[in-house]
Amino acid sequence: VQLQASGGGLVQAGGSLRLSCAVSGSIESSNNLGWDRQLPGKQRELAAFVGTGGNTYYADSVKGRFIVSRDNAKNTVYLQMNSLKPEDTGVYYCFYGGPGGNYWGQGTLVTVSS
Repeated sequence: VQLQASGGGLVQAGGSLRLSCAVSGSIESSNNLGWDRQLPGKQRELAAFVGTGGNTYYADSVKGRFIVSRDNAKNTVYLQMNSLKPEDTGVYYCFYGGPGGNYWGQGTLVTVSS
């Protein structure tokens, strides 16, 4: 499974960004697609994911501000990030989790200026 993320960049606090991640390869019928993030000086954390059936999970730190979604026809997962804060600055990694294993894409840098 290969993942290609895009959409990071520089945004002012309070602004929005949308990350996209295209998934290819041997995609299993049941899987989770989502995003981890690595914030400066902190452990990598799970930010959000969406299951094949549409069930979602959000970390408390992003709940109410971020929306994770997927387009199964395009094998793509999105992360709509709203009301961004400087503390959201970091590297965001998309991931695929399935019965056969977990895979991550290259990171995309998100920088939120105050």
